[in-house]
Amino acid sequence: METTELLKKVRKIEIKTRGLSNQIFSGEYHSAFKGRGMAFSEVREYQPGDDIRTIDWNVTARFNHPYIKVFEEERELTVMLLVDVSASENFGTQKQLKKDLVTELCAVLSFSAIQNNDKTGIIFFSDRIEKFIPPKKGKSHILRIIRELINFTPEGKGTDIELALKYFTNVIKKKCITFLISDFIDEKFTSENRGGSDALKIANKKHDLVALRINDRRESELPNVGLIRILDAETGKLKWVDTANQKIRQQYSKTSLKRDAKLKDMFNRSGVDATTISTSESYIKPLMNLFKKRESKR
Repeated sequence: METTELLKKVRKIEIKTRGLSNQIFSGEYHSAFKGRGMAFSEVREYQPGDDIRTIDWNVTARFNHPYIKVFEEERELTVMLLVDVSASENFGTQKQLKKDLVTELCAVLSFSAIQNNDKTGIIFFSDRIEKFIPPKKGKSHILRIIRELINFTPEGKGTDIELALKYFTNVIKKKCITFLISDFIDEKFTSENRGGSDALKIANKKHDLVALRINDRRESELPNVGLIRILDAETGKLKWVDTANQKIRQQYSKTSLKRDAKLKDMFNRSGVDATTISTSESYIKPLMNLFKKRESKR
């Protein structure tokens, strides 16, 4: 992509997502994700209703009047984005491609993070680790992440989420908030293989893991348009499908529902908060609901 065109795209995404972050998400983000603990802030005079356990007895004795210690949450956090850049992310039959939706999501989350003085880093993965940008603060760092999301070309086509999670837990030692963003079209997440489930549990035990599943309507519902040729973007295999056959369409939907149920169960068993965001809808409502759900659990 030409530099001028790339900068225009970055600017467009910045204007949209930064505005959303400032107006909608930053407060919800702050409430939904815990800081590292409580730190002493100041001493002030006791007021009716204050917890007597916070009385500072040394200051109280010195001034012969009750004073309490005031504590504030230590807010500085690290936010990591684990982003699936496999070939299936170039799919999209509704409002936008999955890749474009992922870019906006990452931008919104990143701007929400810097609004709260948090660091942000990103790992791009396919069936291999494609790129790692260590966490930093600042607008210029976020704009670099957005540029990479728009312009990055992966070497791999497949998906290996287990590999990405293992790499992440090895390279990031300090506990952080982690958004795993993928369509979860991965053999280890659609079969009886336990590798995916185990990797989720281990990563969530060490960090605060949140799964954002990206999907498209046509991955769960085939239109009746007759005989069509379908390409599997990750394997490169082509096959003919008769969409006029009602049994084929029903079986396609049944397989999709089964995959959805398995993923939901896997997230629940791993203790991972998750939501699904479709290419045909706004991501605002699913994200807000996720943040509010987390806030209510605190």
